[in-house]
Amino acid sequence: MMRLACIGECMVELREETEGRFVRGFGGDTLNTAIYLARLGMQVDYVTALGDDPWSQEMAASWQAEGVGTDLVIHCAGAMPGLYVIQTDPRGERRFLYWRDSAAARRLFALPETDALVRKLTERRLIYYSGVSLSLYGNSGRARLFETLEAARAQGATIAFDTNFRRRGWPDREEAQAAYEAALGSADLVFASVEDLEMLYDTAWPGALAATTAEAELVLKLPDLSCRVRLPDGKEVQVGTRPVARVVDTTAAGDSFAAGYIAARVRGAAPHEAAAAGHRLAGTVVGYPGAIIPRQAMPKAA
Repeated sequence: MMRLACIGECMVELREETEGRFVRGFGGDTLNTAIYLARLGMQVDYVTALGDDPWSQEMAASWQAEGVGTDLVIHCAGAMPGLYVIQTDPRGERRFLYWRDSAAARRLFALPETDALVRKLTERRLIYYSGVSLSLYGNSGRARLFETLEAARAQGATIAFDTNFRRRGWPDREEAQAAYEAALGSADLVFASVEDLEMLYDTAWPGALAATTAEAELVLKLPDLSCRVRLPDGKEVQVGTRPVARVVDTTAAGDSFAAGYIAARVRGAAPHEAAAAGHRLAGTVVGYPGAIIPRQAMPKAA
């Protein structure tokens, strides 16, 4: 089985409950995807930088326990991971508060160990990252990231990009738009949502981006929870899903959808089958608090 990689940041997660209580966990968008990919039987590594503190060590151990590889994790002396708080409203919609400016993950592509990391990363057959990943590194780090992805692609890797736009991670929209256009133009598989694109471009799908992604497999998530898959040959299919009876927390809905879709496609499923697998996993995930659901709650493969 081919080996995958997910690039990004894992943070300390504090989930706010009643009466001022918090439950601590770990989470991050691409880390969530990596864990769900591992649970779906994929061989996957997480690519990030951590500190040398007890929480960083606990994080790495927890990923290993989930079957996620840690060979592409750099540990920085004296550094620590970022932290975020999740608040959810009665409908299950979430709000995030972050403390992450000095997190080790932001230095991933500017460390003495980066060259060795890049050589290993280009050996992976599918590399997944997100708009949140893009916001971490700054212009020079992003340039190194794009060079690495291009080198991996030249060796046959599939590059998968998830728009997952968070305005607070960018100094201005112009910088974000430039980074996104570079990412979208170099991806083979794109997960996008109308919500992300409207925040970033004030329109659901800018015409210029349609041309930019013309050679990619595009999975566009729509407001009614269905998705439209457009293949490089121009063929399209729309895949719906049934509304979930009880939504507890929408954290990691998109992350788990991507995992379900990628795992199915790696195994040779058609795009509409992969979208259905993504919907099935995401529909289960939103019924539980936090980003990672209990292992026993994972849906059975169709």
